[in-house]
Amino acid sequence: MVNTTQLVGRLTKDPELRFSPSGIAICNFTLAVQREFKNQQGEYETDFITCKVFKKQAENLANYQKKGDRIGIVGRIQTGSYEGQDGKRVYTTEVIANSIEFLESKRNNTQGSQTQKTNYQSTQSNSNMNQNYSRVDEDPFAPVNNGRTEVTEEDLPF
Repeated sequence: MVNTTQLVGRLTKDPELRFSPSGIAICNFTLAVQREFKNQQGEYETDFITCKVFKKQAENLANYQKKGDRIGIVGRIQTGSYEGQDGKRVYTTEVIANSIEFLESKRNNTQGSQTQKTNYQSTQSNSNMNQNYSRVDEDPFAPVNNGRTEVTEEDLPF
């Protein structure tokens, strides 16, 4: 049996980060996902899907994304229930995200990341100029064992 879902949508509000008593990061968020077809009025309808993510991805989502940002998630659907304040059983459905992808680049971070890349490249080129190379008398591409590789039955995966 398979329980997998993929969603692409926009955050309806800033993600809510909290921590469990054991210190695990938990982030709750809601995605607005537009349906692929139009209704009778010729408009696209939208589903608002409650989602949750854990650990480092939860922290990254809360720190780098905000209301209106477009993200993609892959996860699973989880159902549950609890007793409401009025004593009635309340049923829940949410998506537990296994992976999250930020689908929009941040304009204000673009310049910073290019500066870092440029600094890295110049550092790399300077360090390459200062390296001393020694000559190797052996051919590093010469065949080993006369070009033959021994394979036993135990090496085969089938």
